[in-house]
Amino acid sequence: MQSWIHNVAVATTGILVTVALLSPTSAAAKRAGKTVHTRTKVTLAVQASDKSRRGRTASRFASAKRIATRRGLRTVSHVTRRAEPPQLSFGQMAGLHATDDPLDLKSSVALVLDQDTQEVLLSKNERAVLPIASLTKLMTGLLISRSGLPLDEVITITQDDIDTEKGSRSRLTIGSRLTRGELLHLALMSSENRAAHALGRTFPGGMNRFVGLMNANAIMLGMKDTRYVEPTGLSSDNRSSARDLAILVAAASKDSLLRELSTSPGYEVAVGNRVLQYNNTNRLVRDPNWHIGLQKTGYISEAGRCLVMQARVAGHKLIMVFLDSAGKHDRLADAKRVREWVKLRHSANTSAGSNA
Repeated sequence: MQSWIHNVAVATTGILVTVALLSPTSAAAKRAGKTVHTRTKVTLAVQASDKSRRGRTASRFASAKRIATRRGLRTVSHVTRRAEPPQLSFGQMAGLHATDDPLDLKSSVALVLDQDTQEVLLSKNERAVLPIASLTKLMTGLLISRSGLPLDEVITITQDDIDTEKGSRSRLTIGSRLTRGELLHLALMSSENRAAHALGRTFPGGMNRFVGLMNANAIMLGMKDTRYVEPTGLSSDNRSSARDLAILVAAASKDSLLRELSTSPGYEVAVGNRVLQYNNTNRLVRDPNWHIGLQKTGYISEAGRCLVMQARVAGHKLIMVFLDSAGKHDRLADAKRVREWVKLRHSANTSAGSNA
């Protein structure tokens, strides 16, 4: 195992929980002003949501159970599903969608910066700490790529890899055998949850060590608002800010393997006697008008639709982060708005320079 793994192992998950959730000191708070208010508001909304959701779920289940018992039903699962109302994202509950921005973005959180100069071109609630869904898998992929573990080692999908958090589906059935490289490809390109979980489960030292290293690496990168509890992003306890995610994208974009796998349009993998076709969850990678170096999408109801990318626009390498977009296609539409805005901005600056 490379020395990098040894270096990051000294940090622990417990340390990061403290770093991610504490507010700044009073002196820093006076300087931060609105930022502290936003982070506190999001934290309170998240805590209230967790408590409220548990209470509503228990109440609905008890009511449905009584109805099912009177009607002689064996199961109440279909009753509780019909009773479940649409769930608001944490950003919606915190009122972040009410924040104005010059491009009228549909994402409640956004950050666009020049990777080379670190100039912030656009910022919207960039310090709000929210669930990040499958954007988590970028850190999972970064750890696997840097570990030096053999990518041709065969890993078997087990019962432990089944999603008990959200009940998501997967075509990787129990007993499926794939190489570590194939699992990494599916996790980054098509956001395969069982693939990502298996990568963490089979890491030397097991899942607890892997999650500890995810948090340790976040600390080393300077991601002060970030906390991981598992490697897939299915848990809403995986949380970060747009500013932290921009740091992660910058680090991941320097890894040639992550760039290649995350931007692959499609991939076929042989599982037993079947050949499964997977496609990229981000259709922009197939658009010739885009020059994307790295990307990752994410979605759970608590996080909304999320997207991070490193892309070349008007000769500049841009890092784009969009969190908590309500509509299915809004995060991609936001990315397009930003691209056109940056191109117009570049043209205006070029014209001004030539006229000077």
